[in-house]
Amino acid sequence: MNIIIVGAGEVGTHLATMLAKEYHDVTVIDPDPEMLSHVTAVSDVITLEGSAASISILKEANVKKADLFIAVAHSEETNIVSATLAKRLGAKKVIARIDRYEYLQPNNKEIFLNMGIDSLIYPERLAAREVITLLGQTSSTEFVDFSGGKLSLLVFRLEEDSPVLDKTLFQATRSIQNLEYRAVAIAREGETIIPRGNDQFKLNDLVYVIANQAGIKDMLEYTGKENIDINNLMILGGSRIAIHLAGELENSMNVKIIEVDREKSQQLAEQFKNALVINGDGRDTDLLMEEGMQYMDAFVAVTGNSETNILSCAIAKSLGVKKTIAEIENMSYIRLAESIGVDTVINKKLITASRIFRYTMSTDVSAIKCLTGSDAEVLEFIVKPGSPVTKGKLCEISFPKDAIIGGVVRGSTAFIAKGDSEIKPYDRVVVFALPSAINRVGRFFN
Repeated sequence: MNIIIVGAGEVGTHLATMLAKEYHDVTVIDPDPEMLSHVTAVSDVITLEGSAASISILKEANVKKADLFIAVAHSEETNIVSATLAKRLGAKKVIARIDRYEYLQPNNKEIFLNMGIDSLIYPERLAAREVITLLGQTSSTEFVDFSGGKLSLLVFRLEEDSPVLDKTLFQATRSIQNLEYRAVAIAREGETIIPRGNDQFKLNDLVYVIANQAGIKDMLEYTGKENIDINNLMILGGSRIAIHLAGELENSMNVKIIEVDREKSQQLAEQFKNALVINGDGRDTDLLMEEGMQYMDAFVAVTGNSETNILSCAIAKSLGVKKTIAEIENMSYIRLAESIGVDTVINKKLITASRIFRYTMSTDVSAIKCLTGSDAEVLEFIVKPGSPVTKGKLCEISFPKDAIIGGVVRGSTAFIAKGDSEIKPYDRVVVFALPSAINRVGRFFN
């Protein structure tokens, strides 16, 4: 595909790097030459210096031949104007990042559709929705539903009391009669492994599991994990993510927000009816203790500073908080956070990339998720009649070894895929794939 990205910030750079690896032709537009030089240092893309709100710059980028136009600059106005112009100048599909929730209201979304913008992306709201999902599935470090919850991806870190420790995949599953869940990947020391029968589970492994609804309960019992009810929640930082979280949760649980800026604290206090807002520094352990961190069921750190978020989550964990979630935008810090016990990491770049990435697939993809603990993706394909995946049993079709089919939804039934499973047209199939396999996997469903 011919793809134009507006904005060479963190989100734009991450998208450019990821899409260039998928062999798309990518052009990045930004007025800052230093940011553009950083993009070219990490990815094989074309750069164009200037404002994407300029018609002449868009024409120079050959926007009329763009299959996909992605506006993710820091300026919301630049994104909306450039996306509108791009559509009028011939771009096939345009996406714009926004910073205001009101634009997503049903009546207002129609305005943008009439302007030619195909999709609006609000990363902070997407991140907040992800946090809310994770607070409902506290046993897992990541949780993704497919086909309305008929299949789910769960991620567990193996601890010293895990019953599968040092067992092979074959040993761990041979006593199970009806397989309702399946380990599809192991992340270990920066490497992602698609497990086969003789691969062993090791201490601190992140294990990625596909399960149907019956399998989730069985798997929790088997792994020794359990979900806890969240009644008391502390949020560090008065960011837009925090505002969405508190707005959705203040009526169902006790929510306390810690914000260092006094003026912002006052604004938040006026905004919420039930959430309690405290003005203070989240790096101050004494303050956190005074505000009852040790009695919290969950702690979510969403300040604009990754180091503060990691440190405060580590403090919360040491005080016995069961579930800690940290927003970390510096990708190099993710493994550090996981190694010191932060339960879950959220990253707006990966969340935004997940939403945008499916527009680049030639196959019919109904969902895609870029994972934080791994460089892999999990995708949900809708099987087309006559596609290669329908030509025999899974063990017979030479499916890529750096990918694995985890589960299948057929009508109202969901089942875990095995070697003798057969895929039928219009099935929904959940696939875990390493970056090297994405393009080859897609061909099996076309």
